[in-house]
Amino acid sequence: MKFYNREKELAKLQSIRESAEENAQMTFMVGRRRIGKTSLLLKSVENTTFLYFFISKKSEFLLCQDFVEEIKVKLDTEVYGTFKSFREIFGLLLTSSKTKSFTLIIDEFQELQFINPSIYSEMQNLWDSFKNESKMNLLLCGSVYSLMKRIFESNKEPLFGRATNKIYLKSFPIETLKEILRDFNPNYKNEDLLALYAVTGGVAKYVELVMNAKAFTFKKMIEFVVEDNSFFIEEGKNALVIEFGKDYGNYFSILSLIASSKTSRQEIESVLEMQTGGFLERLENEYGILKKTRPMFAKDSGRVVKYAIEDNFLNFWFRFIYKYKSAIEIGNFEFVRERIFEDFATYSGNVLEKYFRQKLIDSGKYSAAGNYWEKGNKNEIDIVAMNEYEKRIDFIEVKRNPSKINLLKLEEKAEKLCANFPDYTFNYIAYSLEDL
Repeated sequence: MKFYNREKELAKLQSIRESAEENAQMTFMVGRRRIGKTSLLLKSVENTTFLYFFISKKSEFLLCQDFVEEIKVKLDTEVYGTFKSFREIFGLLLTSSKTKSFTLIIDEFQELQFINPSIYSEMQNLWDSFKNESKMNLLLCGSVYSLMKRIFESNKEPLFGRATNKIYLKSFPIETLKEILRDFNPNYKNEDLLALYAVTGGVAKYVELVMNAKAFTFKKMIEFVVEDNSFFIEEGKNALVIEFGKDYGNYFSILSLIASSKTSRQEIESVLEMQTGGFLERLENEYGILKKTRPMFAKDSGRVVKYAIEDNFLNFWFRFIYKYKSAIEIGNFEFVRERIFEDFATYSGNVLEKYFRQKLIDSGKYSAAGNYWEKGNKNEIDIVAMNEYEKRIDFIEVKRNPSKINLLKLEEKAEKLCANFPDYTFNYIAYSLEDL
């Protein structure tokens, strides 16, 4: 599959590389597994001098031997002596970068702490000593969100404050998915586009797998994702077990309930019969998997809160794969596919709403946008978008089927809110699958 999107990231990486020709740069990139970090970094250094170090599960000595070979080939230089530690390798490269600017990419950077926990302190010491003379473009990326965030953003860690740039790589937006589907299947339907967005979440690797399998329609996508030996069956577990460690069972139970529309803490705890506050806080702030939402215009301290899984693929996986894991374990994939086909219209309605809400935010025409509901989930409004400068509020109802939209009822739901903004004008708007 050709390289899609990432124009902004490539431009930023080029600017960083150019800056490194004068002063050393340290950039860390974070993004979930399969999002395309490595592909992006390698694309950004095409036709330039660069080294690529992948941190695999080896001893420090064996890793150093791999790195020495990379140095010999990429820098076209002889390396004398035996290097037993990463500190020696890093010191050698920082010395070399005084006279020649080049890029050093270290992939799965967080894994170094399991090989030798002192490496980060050693890197900090060397970086502080050499950075004023070095012209190294150091790119550090990792896919374990919590570890990468702690390494660079915790003031207790040695590399805190050393990075000169950071990039949080996100999934493809739906506009890129449109381009991809158009390239592979010009006659796609909006249902197919919504399915691609809902199932893959715009994660580059997942999109590539689906396209390579020629699963261009909603039906074929589900059949491909839910089949014997499918890559996707274990992917949710593989993506998160490393993050959660031994407590993954509790986290998985919470995420499964949220994916199945148990979105408040009270609802979750009534099912699990345990306190979940600490788990929810870590899922939001440490792992970046959940987003806490309050009704539009509610105070930040308000107790009316719902939780949502930010990642579309993980939401889909917990809703359908993890939920029906017993059927999957006995090989009854047809049962799971039937449940998805039955439930997808309801499930994807929320995904459609998420898409339009993000599109409004990205348009730059609003100062705030979100959901609205009152206590007891009364008067729920899919999207409320405000423009404070123009004193305008748009109330938006989202339904897959446009015939099910009732704007008069939407006006009734908004009455209480409108009373709080006497100087504003109000619009009532309908979005459906046809508007995708």
